[in-house]
Amino acid sequence: MISVVDDDASVRLATVDLLNSVGFTCEAHASAEEFLGSTRAADTRCLILDINMPGLNGLGLQRRLVQSGSTLPIIFITAYPEERTRAEAFRAGALCYLPKPYNDEELLDCIRQALARHDKGQERST
Repeated sequence: MISVVDDDASVRLATVDLLNSVGFTCEAHASAEEFLGSTRAADTRCLILDINMPGLNGLGLQRRLVQSGSTLPIIFITAYPEERTRAEAFRAGALCYLPKPYNDEELLDCIRQALARHDKGQERST
């Protein structure tokens, strides 16, 4: 499953619609806190994550996941691309960093990479 976390409902719904149209199973969340509280968060194989959100932002969620030992592949999307946040995201292990509006094919490429990385990591842990 792919989890989409974005406080912008139109982006969240458009992203889920795109992913469903190509056969991915998705779950959408309006906040990092909502994602963390989800009973399906553990089933997530790829996280599409907005950076600027009220409450716990995308980089904060990434830090929390990394501190918990998670290797969940993260694709960041942002309406405010900045080199500083891009560098911080990649230092912490982000797979992709896409400015909004993102290119659909570029996002799908990142997702394919993320799923391959996740599945490869799962093979190693079994």
